Amino acid sequence: MTDLSTTLRERLGLAHPVAMGFERGDVMRADGFDRERIEYRGLEDDVIPAFLFTPTGRDLLGGVVVFHQHNGEFHFGKSEVAGDVGHPFQAFGPALARRGVAVLAPDALTFEDRRAAVRGVEPDDYDWLQHYSAMSYRLLDGDTLMRKGLDDAQRAVSVLLQATGLDPRRVGVAGHSYGGYTALYHAAVDARCRFVCISGAVCSFETRRRESTGITLFEAVPGLARDMDTHDVLAAIGPRPTLVVSGTQDKYSRDADQVVARVPGGFITELRVDSGHALDQERFDAIVDWIVDRVSDAPR
Repeated sequence: MTDLSTTLRERLGLAHPVAMGFERGDVMRADGFDRERIEYRGLEDDVIPAFLFTPTGRDLLGGVVVFHQHNGEFHFGKSEVAGDVGHPFQAFGPALARRGVAVLAPDALTFEDRRAAVRGVEPDDYDWLQHYSAMSYRLLDGDTLMRKGLDDAQRAVSVLLQATGLDPRRVGVAGHSYGGYTALYHAAVDARCRFVCISGAVCSFETRRRESTGITLFEAVPGLARDMDTHDVLAAIGPRPTLVVSGTQDKYSRDADQVVARVPGGFITELRVDSGHALDQERFDAIVDWIVDRVSDAPR
């Protein structure tokens, strides 16, 4: 990893990954995979619920943590990755598990079962404010939502490795939109992410500022844009294989091709399509195929 990784860790006060305890819950058996509820503790002794998808009837090739999207739907988290609710092209858990890839899909803070007022997949009037408060109260304390999110992400990788016994060389991270931002920054600071897929989340700060594109509250880190830009964070991931997926009509990926062009090393595979932000069949299938190829090609 580059010096940016160390700089970002120090800037956030982000601790290094640790071994994790976790509790196994109910198992749902489906065609080609099992889905198990997993719970583990976060930095603030908060409970982090996740679904663990494991293939059945075939070899386990590798694993990936999939961070779910935002889409203004705080009542959807791991259950959208499971294909139970939401957009069908977010259902990476079943699709990857049926191809031999274990998937851990945790709820992000203030989503689905990590909301203060309610649990489950029904919306609540307080949802948006709770997410805003998760950022603002941390800023008041001199902390950031990014530190919490990246600490959660590190714990997810630890749990995936421990729960499956996977070869660490065959584990990566992936996400679209809000999940893509998480995957981007997480891979930059955690070398255990041996590959990363970032979808709908690569755009320079300059372009976002010029076009008045909103930033995720996750990125509300004082001075972040002064000290680095998206191409710097991408560069910190190299030389680990990275897939950047973007749409020409997606404001969150407006200049993704230009950002990627600024990153040396040739470790990035780019898929850019003439489409908007929401994933479609083409991009969904390409992401699944790329992840399967990465775990299949990793050293044994």
